[in-house]
Amino acid sequence: MKPLSLPIFGLLLLTPVMIALGQVLFKLTSDRLTAHAGTPFYTVAANPLFLLALAIYGSATLLWIYVLKTVPLSYAYSFMALTFVLVPLMAAFFLKEPLTVKYAIGACLIIAGLLVVQS
Repeated sequence: MKPLSLPIFGLLLLTPVMIALGQVLFKLTSDRLTAHAGTPFYTVAANPLFLLALAIYGSATLLWIYVLKTVPLSYAYSFMALTFVLVPLMAAFFLKEPLTVKYAIGACLIIAGLLVVQS
């Protein structure tokens, strides 16, 4: 495989970031539904956070398809492992969820695995 251009490498990193952000927005949407007990579930379709999450997910999907035009799936898909690192980090930052030593060890192993696959 030929070396990746900087823009393509950036998109390989941006896609899991967008997916992780979408997950945080889905969680915030869920929290709002839970806070208003008795609200019909279908009202989620009009929730701005939900719509933003869908827009981010949709944009990430389009970027992903663009990346796959030039990068083999077996190479590109390993970058999706970063979502397992980013979602808990974003949850800690935006949702004040705790991070543990086990998370830190696991995140380091995921990043090490990504480096091995990419080398």
